[in-house]
Amino acid sequence: MNIKNLWDKYRDILPYGVFGVLTTIVNIGTYWFFAHPVGGSVMVSTVLAWIASVLFAYLTNRKWVFHSEARTGKEVGKEIVSFFSCRLATGVLDWVCMFVFVDLCGWNDVLIKCVANVLVIVLNYVTSKLVIFRHKG
Repeated sequence: MNIKNLWDKYRDILPYGVFGVLTTIVNIGTYWFFAHPVGGSVMVSTVLAWIASVLFAYLTNRKWVFHSEARTGKEVGKEIVSFFSCRLATGVLDWVCMFVFVDLCGWNDVLIKCVANVLVIVLNYVTSKLVIFRHKG
């Protein structure tokens, strides 16, 4: 297998990595802002961070990572519902991690937020690639 074939096969991975890092920065930065300077609760800050990062992820993933083919309002609407539904499922994983390890166990909130994000990123890539932005044909 030559380099062009490898690039064609894995061309989503590099931009997903870049935008995944940026989405993680949005998520952790938003969480930190609402949890620390604002003084919000762990769970409220986690939800606000989820909303901000999912909006950012949808816009970047749609255009620059998975090159969405959705054009009509109906197609884009279906794509948005799929994206947010899948992200809600991984968001629940994030919330559970924060609740169990921060609220119940008292572990460091920013450390747990980072670890949870690694799990979420992997699951989000799989659902985006195989469910949300799969190309027809």
